Amino acid sequence: MTTAAGTALSNDGLTVLSEEEELFRASVREFAEGEVRPRVEHMEQAAKLDADLIKQCFELGLMAIESPEEYGGAGSTIFNAILAIEELARVDASVSVFVDVHNTLVTNAFMRWGSDELKKKYLTQMATGKVGAYALSEAGSGSDAFALSTKAADKGDYWELTGQKLWITNGNEAEIFIVFATIDPAAGYKGITAFIVEKGFEGFTVGKKEDKLGIRASSTTELIFDGCKVPKENVLGEVGKGYKVSIETLNEGRIGIGAQMLGIAQGAYECALKYTQEREQFGQSINSFQAVQFQLAEMAVEIEATRLLVYNAARLKDAGLPFLKEAAMAKLYSSRCAEAVASKAIELYGGYGYVKDYPVEKYWRDSKIGAIYEGTSNMQLQTIAKLIMSGK
Repeated sequence: MTTAAGTALSNDGLTVLSEEEELFRASVREFAEGEVRPRVEHMEQAAKLDADLIKQCFELGLMAIESPEEYGGAGSTIFNAILAIEELARVDASVSVFVDVHNTLVTNAFMRWGSDELKKKYLTQMATGKVGAYALSEAGSGSDAFALSTKAADKGDYWELTGQKLWITNGNEAEIFIVFATIDPAAGYKGITAFIVEKGFEGFTVGKKEDKLGIRASSTTELIFDGCKVPKENVLGEVGKGYKVSIETLNEGRIGIGAQMLGIAQGAYECALKYTQEREQFGQSINSFQAVQFQLAEMAVEIEATRLLVYNAARLKDAGLPFLKEAAMAKLYSSRCAEAVASKAIELYGGYGYVKDYPVEKYWRDSKIGAIYEGTSNMQLQTIAKLIMSGK
């Protein structure tokens, strides 16, 4: 259906997309169904992303959605980025977060804080084949992100990094890392600086891969810096201003996580809807019972509410308007929605929902991380409350 304004109403409900956005969404869905879905089970069992699939993500431009055209990107919007993240998560959350982190965290940080020289060097590489990762978290630095202990020492013509990072998404696949370290622990957050580290830098190694509950094909690793030498020009932003890089980048990243959780919820819901049409009890399909219909209706309402929150936050970001509160709300609500919808899908499947032969238990396992990474639910509530109390 096309409106007078030249936009098209999405098949998913009330959310209005332009015709160009609809076409982009359809192309990503075709890729997700045709190339990702056949590989999901194998990647889940191997706990590793398919190398050919990674290559295809680059070839299709999914790794440079917002990157300017001059650096090999599409020069598009965060809205298109979250459409891609949503559609991929509808099929597999691991592929989705792989694309998400590369786009909404790493690429976004370079675009906002990188010098022309750094953009030309690294955004070009990240558009054509080199994966990015974002290294902030440490063993003693989670929600208290600025309590990090990784140190950076000025050695005259280079920086020397020493320390360890944990829970780094894309750790095994990445070749370009944005790493946060402090140049002066006594300075608190004012000592934090963002550095660009390449995989081959002396003194840098990727450590063990975590054995996780969900998003198992996505690599989550430790990073070890043992006197890692970083060129002076590889500071992203200003020395001592890394806290601004991290905060402002994560604000956009939370919209991406919201899109990932939305996709998980949508995928679980579609599986449940199809199953209740096929499953018969008492001589009729179980979706003919009002109790089941009501549960499906509740799931659909929660998904649509989530979609509107996520899309609204992305639209605000693209319009250059304040979006911090909306991004926090979208991430908080979407993580709750994904977990609740996936859990209900398991119940609608009955005993089959609890075994790995059927897809819905994976959606639930994949959903749980949404309340944890890129800011826990409690931290989102704190952000929302602070902004409400300040009258913003």
